[in-house]
Amino acid sequence: MVIHVSDIVAFSDARAQLSRLVDEVQQGAEKIITKNGEPAVAMIDARRLDHYHQLERARIHLLLLEDVASGLDDVEAGRTVPAAQALESLRQRRASKVKPAA
Repeated sequence: MVIHVSDIVAFSDARAQLSRLVDEVQQGAEKIITKNGEPAVAMIDARRLDHYHQLERARIHLLLLEDVASGLDDVEAGRTVPAAQALESLRQRRASKVKPAA
């Protein structure tokens, strides 16, 4: 969706026109509310927000699947170490970063 200049509203104007802005958003418009001249928040219809949340969850699931595929590729290519060895390596790295107090 394209945001027009008329969809950018200063916070002070938004307070004074909140009822009208809500009506416009419920009709499908999206508004950007600015504070001190900088974008601060967006107004979107609550149903659209739910849709955005569903899309974000789907995106996270796809990223997890990509990580699983990458991990399986590493196993197949032999780029793995036993868990105990990996944990010990992490412990050693942490210990070398932490310097004892003088």
